[in-house]
Formats: sequence, C-alpha cells, structure tokens
Amino acid sequence: MFDSYVAIGDSFTEGLNDELPDGAFRGWADRLAEILAGGRAGFQYANLALRGKMMDEILTEQLPIALELKPDLVTVCAGGNDIIVPGADVDAVAARFEAGIASLREAGIPVVIFNGPDTKSLSVMHVLRSKVGLYNAHLWAIADRHGAKMVDLWGMEPLHDRRAWSGDRLHFTPEAHRRIALRTAEVLDVPVEGDWREPWPETGEPHTWITSRRSDLEWTKVHLLPWIRRQLKGESMGDGLSPKRPQLAPLAPVELPVELPGNAAAS
Repeated sequence: MFDSYVAIGDSFTEGLNDELPDGAFRGWADRLAEILAGGRAGFQYANLALRGKMMDEILTEQLPIALELKPDLVTVCAGGNDIIVPGADVDAVAARFEAGIASLREAGIPVVIFNGPDTKSLSVMHVLRSKVGLYNAHLWAIADRHGAKMVDLWGMEPLHDRRAWSGDRLHFTPEAHRRIALRTAEVLDVPVEGDWREPWPETGEPHTWITSRRSDLEWTKVHLLPWIRRQLKGESMGDGLSPKRPQLAPLAPVELPVELPGNAAAS
C-alpha cells in the first residue's frame, strides 16, 4: 500500500490535455493518485510536473524535492521534450535520465518510469519513431539496472489509435489518460475497476488522403509553427507557471465531467 506519491516530469505528467471543468488539467497522474488513495484521508500526493520542462530542469528543479519528501512512490517521465529537438543526442539524454533514477533508487524510493509511445499512426510525427525507439531501449536498460518498474506506453495498443491523441499530436486525450492510469496501477499490482485494453468503439468516419492533408495544414499552423517560434526564442510553454501540486497534500474531491469509458466522445 502506498501512503504518499510524488510525480515529476513534463506536460505528460502535468496532465495535458485532460481538462477539468474549471480549466485545470487532471491527467493520468491525478487519476493514479485517486486509485492509490482509495478514499483514504491519510494518502498524500504531489505533482511537480510542468509543461515544456527539459531533462535538466526536471533533474534540478523537481528531483531534489522528490528526494527530500521521500514518498512511498515516485513516477518519472522525462526526456521527451529533449529528444524531439533536431540534432538532440539521445544517448546523452538517457545518461542524464539514468543519473536521476539512480539517485532515487539509492534513496530507497520505489520508482516507476514511462517509455515513449509509438507515433506510427500520427501523420508527420511518425518521423520521430526511430528516436523514440532508441530512447526507449535505453529506458528499458535503465529500469533493469536500477530495479525501477516500467509502464510500456509503446506497447499499449489503445494508444496506437488516433483517438488517443489530442489535436496537437503531442498530448493525450482524457480517455487515453484514463487508460494510462489503469495501466500504471496494474504495473504496481494495485487492483482497479476497468480495463485499459478495452477496444475503441467502431467508427464510420472516413479518413482520406485529403482529410489528412487538411489536418496536417491546420496542425502546422496551430501547433508546429508556434513550437518552432518558441524554440528559436528559447521560450517554453511552462514559462511563468508553477506546479499544480507543489507539496504533498491529501486529495480533495474534484468536480469531474461525465465519462464514457471506451467511448470516443469522452476523448
């Protein structure tokens, strides 16, 4: 049983784009915390993750806090923002990641890490597949060397469906976050209600070459070009923002939207 949990990382762990009615983000980590708490008042949870954070920022800003808090569990997902930058040295990113995992394990903290998802089904973004695959190979080895548990996002079949991805092709939909939380609980041997393997419902929506190209043009204008501008200016989506749960604290009830598990409408 886990009585305290700290999540560190970037936008994936912050919870983009699993939006709550008040505009805040829930995400798989909040969902996992709810599962781990099981309604217990004494359970405490902190989420230090912040969108746009690079590996070095996560290791210098978030990791020391996790080490100081020394919770019963730390989840770590980092490096995605580093390796998508053209010319990034994936081996070097992995080496820095390993140093962080080693420090957590040396402190006796149980760790769960996440590998990168398969981008094969995503137009344009599929070009990142080889870099993600190389990074994942490092992560499996790191998990093995340091006794960390792995959540294999690459191998999660439901994430291969386009409905698992938001329009920015970087972040997951609410339904995908729900499934990732269930998968993580399974890795931790925590009983859950629901099955992350449940197939997506059948859809009659046509997906043609023309609709794909229109989607690519819209995505380029709305998401890719702003990302390129931020890179050139050295800016980040997280500039000026603070973590949503900077300290260990009990979970408060949240107002949740109606969910339809397995239904594309919930995504």
